[in-house]
Amino acid sequence: MVKKILFWVSTGILTLIMLFSIYNYFFNHQGIVDFFVNMGYPTYLIYPLAIAKILGLVSVWGNFSKWLKEWAYAGFFFNTMLAFFAHYMVSDGQHLFAIVAFFAVLISYFTGKQVRP
Repeated sequence: MVKKILFWVSTGILTLIMLFSIYNYFFNHQGIVDFFVNMGYPTYLIYPLAIAKILGLVSVWGNFSKWLKEWAYAGFFFNTMLAFFAHYMVSDGQHLFAIVAFFAVLISYFTGKQVRP
């Protein structure tokens, strides 16, 4: 029962953080462009990253394929890890969301393997 609660809470937190990120990518585009430019990242990655996050959430929640879900979690793992370092390096204070998202990814992944078929 505890594992089910951990899975649903962590997956919910991960989803909320990713939805917030997706929202910013689409509706706070200039702020995201400024951040990407400040970090030296190419701005053409903004929309593909947003779409990848949407597809990742669909594959995690949809539970269509174990293979797809594994790739989605891998993508979220690398995204949150790299987001932490990016935010930490520019000292904008947003690295805490990345830490929370990182642990949400790990908890959701490992408890999900035990809870969901």
